[in-house]
Amino acid sequence: MGLSNGYGLVIGQKSNYYRDPPDNFGRYYHGNLVVNTPVGNYYCAIDVDPKSMPDGIQWRIVRIRPVDFANIKGLSDGWHSLPSTNTSGALDYIRSRVLHPPILFWNVRYDSCLSRFLEFIRWNPPWKSGTGIQALTDLELIISQGVRFYIFGEPFNKGLGVHNIHQNQGDPIGGGHDAENAVWQDGATIVETAQGEFVGFLNKFKTQSFKTDDLGHPM
Repeated sequence: MGLSNGYGLVIGQKSNYYRDPPDNFGRYYHGNLVVNTPVGNYYCAIDVDPKSMPDGIQWRIVRIRPVDFANIKGLSDGWHSLPSTNTSGALDYIRSRVLHPPILFWNVRYDSCLSRFLEFIRWNPPWKSGTGIQALTDLELIISQGVRFYIFGEPFNKGLGVHNIHQNQGDPIGGGHDAENAVWQDGATIVETAQGEFVGFLNKFKTQSFKTDDLGHPM
């Protein structure tokens, strides 16, 4: 079925950032990034709710090649709706080439293979698991580097804002969020640095699968 209010991204500069107040157990549920656009501030709620699990959040920080992000970079500041397809600029944690740049191991020399393996790790880092606080600490390191921000997710149905800024597929059937499962609609926080580099913060819940079918349901 997918996200009920559509999908896309907002582009702009940071106006503010703050954490939700922690609960009685010291857990945070959102990092809140306020993005300034020509029509006003968009409130972007980046969800790191650990779902009552001690290590319920998974995240990774990825480097994105500028050539792969050129079409999105060329968009104006503001909100842009994106069809959930592999050609629109939409993100998919499992399927997006932009998030998984291919590295070819075609040279059999050891030194070349080692170099390419290290290059693969640089562009395809492993997922971390931990608390919302740990995830927000890494997120905030990324935010601190940004001069332009690209926030993917679902727009608010009232007011200016973006939520579902996390993986939006792989939720277990019957778990309460499986109706939103679909491919090519994942949320993410991507920043452009002053050096022209692109760094992304990808986040998901431990309950969500790393493998999904063509409808976004867990395999």
